[in-house]
Amino acid sequence: MERKFDNQTKYLKIGVLTKVARYTFEGSLSEHIEEIPYDMIPGPLPTFRCCIYKEREIIRERITSACGKSQPGQPDDSVIGVLPAACEGCPISRFRVTDNCQNCLAHKCREACHFNAIIITPKGAYIDPQKCKECGQCAAACPYNAISDTLRPCVRACPVNAIGRDEYKRSKIDYSRCISCGACMKSCPFGAITDRSQMIDVIRLIQSQTPSAAVFAPAIEGQFGNATIGMLKNALKKLGFDDAVEVSLGADAVAAHEAGELKTAMEKGEKMTTSCCPAFVELIEKYFPKLIPNISGTISPMAAVTRYIRSLNPEVKVVFIGPCIAKKVEIKKAQDTADYVLTFEELEAMFTAKDINAEETAEDAQDGSRAGKGFAQSGGVAGAVQKVLEEEGFPQAACVRCDGAKECKKTLSVMNAGRLAEDLVEGMACEGGCIAGPAGVEPLLNIKKNRRKLLAKADNRSSIENVSKVHDFSHVKMT
Repeated sequence: MERKFDNQTKYLKIGVLTKVARYTFEGSLSEHIEEIPYDMIPGPLPTFRCCIYKEREIIRERITSACGKSQPGQPDDSVIGVLPAACEGCPISRFRVTDNCQNCLAHKCREACHFNAIIITPKGAYIDPQKCKECGQCAAACPYNAISDTLRPCVRACPVNAIGRDEYKRSKIDYSRCISCGACMKSCPFGAITDRSQMIDVIRLIQSQTPSAAVFAPAIEGQFGNATIGMLKNALKKLGFDDAVEVSLGADAVAAHEAGELKTAMEKGEKMTTSCCPAFVELIEKYFPKLIPNISGTISPMAAVTRYIRSLNPEVKVVFIGPCIAKKVEIKKAQDTADYVLTFEELEAMFTAKDINAEETAEDAQDGSRAGKGFAQSGGVAGAVQKVLEEEGFPQAACVRCDGAKECKKTLSVMNAGRLAEDLVEGMACEGGCIAGPAGVEPLLNIKKNRRKLLAKADNRSSIENVSKVHDFSHVKMT
């Protein structure tokens, strides 16, 4: 089934991923890799940039990331980077003089500039982009608001000010500040920021004799049309995985364990934060280190379900599939968790490469409860923890549900200052939760619409405790 994406950059990205996936499945990637730019940009006329040569260079850079390699200047251990050729199309001058300039006598803009970047012409002020340091003093001084301040979308989207410029005025990521949330990647209208893929390694894994299991995030419901959890499990097996398990099963176990932690913290009069969102955890570790002891010690649902699967078969290799870029960082930091991470974009490419339509596969059973599935949306983690407390007859905890990294920063600042009234902080780096992750497939409105239908049809197992009895996590280490 041909899927409709919400913008052309996603078509381009998934198109490259699909080509790489198809040739990898066929075992002929090395033979065809040089042909891909010409297949996708046949020419002679350009379709989205100044010339076909630049367009093909952008495709080559995308192939590099799709093959799991780093872009120039990108550290080998990073998961996200800037495509140099794609980034050159972005406006390089942040401050511009508009037609509102009245060519006044005071010339306050020029007087405010400490770098002699303002030139007064017969038509008004002009900002020399070679001298401008983007300090903003001219815009602040202008009495007519005639100087516009146009932030690059990636700079505006980044919640931790990790986007700067290189010597060629292309965007540059400061990895010491970056929390790998993917907000910059999602916001760039040129698709100039992308993640490095492990797709080739995963394809080789499922083609090998090594047992493999796909574990997919609760956010998957609604991402692939009206495909149910059962259909997606069978589609993944058709792709080549030996088993497929819903991570909401691990979310149930996490909610139960985290509720126990919260009870202990409340009895001691201490505050606690959730630990499932790796970008949120990274935000605390890099910007609020005093709060590290307040992070829940419970592992993420991804790690929980991985350990559960390995308890049944220690030889299995586990591949997590979700909309999150930061999960690619989590598997490098955490102990005993998934071996690889795929995004929904990469899974879509693999499905397309193998002509698999998840909506046409057979049904199968779901794994987790509705509360576990709720981890995918903002407020879902806190809601599941509170449900456990309710099931156990414990007084309800007061929770702050932080929807997006900017809200997380505000709440953590209050907590850092010792002024937080609530007991638990739920942190989600993406506004709306994981369903709005940067590497999703469907447009968000479609996801929400599809998801409502699918959750309404899901079986009504609502008790986390009952689900835990069916799938015994008692032997799984949850910290």
